[in-house]
Amino acid sequence: MKKIFFVSLLGLFLSAWAAIASADGEVKAVYHLNEGIEQAVGALRNARNHLDADPTAKIVFVAHGKGIDFLLDGAKDKNGNPFDATVQTLKQRNVEFRVCRNTLTTRKIDPSSVIPDATIVPSGVAEIARLQAKEGFVYLRP
Repeated sequence: MKKIFFVSLLGLFLSAWAAIASADGEVKAVYHLNEGIEQAVGALRNARNHLDADPTAKIVFVAHGKGIDFLLDGAKDKNGNPFDATVQTLKQRNVEFRVCRNTLTTRKIDPSSVIPDATIVPSGVAEIARLQAKEGFVYLRP
């Protein structure tokens, strides 16, 4: 059992390392959000800091469950600051935002409630897996 865990962990490490050391040298990170507004506040700050340290980094936010809340029209943090301005600023730095359609359906949220700066994908978790497996993104969970 320990050997299987070690081999799995080693495989995960090597996959992450390969993504970081991609042929073009570009760091690609997927930020996974599913906990709500407070997680989004921290994640947006992390992304700004990430880009300040590495302006060439490719960052994609993928949100599902409560994680989509900051990408809905009129969403504000606990201090009443709207998220859309921060999202727009990060979009200008080539950050992408993706929202899970399954969550919208389950929570009965009209897709038109998602801010225009976000793209709706069929499944948040499937999108995260695809970005990791097919596009060499590393996984970050702020």
